[in-house]
Amino acid sequence: MDDEAMFVRTQSLQQTSQRAMTVRVHTPIGSVVVLWGGAPQEADGQHLVEWTVDDVHWGQNTRPASSVEAELRQEGDRVIMRGLLHLTEDGAGHLQLGPWSVLFDLATPIPSGLDESWVAINVRSESVTLHLYQT
Repeated sequence: MDDEAMFVRTQSLQQTSQRAMTVRVHTPIGSVVVLWGGAPQEADGQHLVEWTVDDVHWGQNTRPASSVEAELRQEGDRVIMRGLLHLTEDGAGHLQLGPWSVLFDLATPIPSGLDESWVAINVRSESVTLHLYQT
């Protein structure tokens, strides 16, 4: 199995017509509410998924972590992810949450000296999207 894919259970949440579809996702390391990037009829169930996170700003919503344990949790309308940071040469990054990876778009550069260090990302739920894993 690809290390970027995670097997999860999802529950669709009541939607308003003006918002994107959201789901509560239950993972081996926590439960959070995020946007659903799949077909609405597939929102409830067990899936192999990939995650994306937008609007990652170093020093604002992303900082060095005080603990070296993978974590995924909800605080109000915020999703907190703690994991091992990996940066690529082209400026992209991913967060290692145990054996899984979460891809993210860097809105501001992360200092290169922080590659392979533990960080915490704290973003609004609307910045995190769950996608069905495509083989």
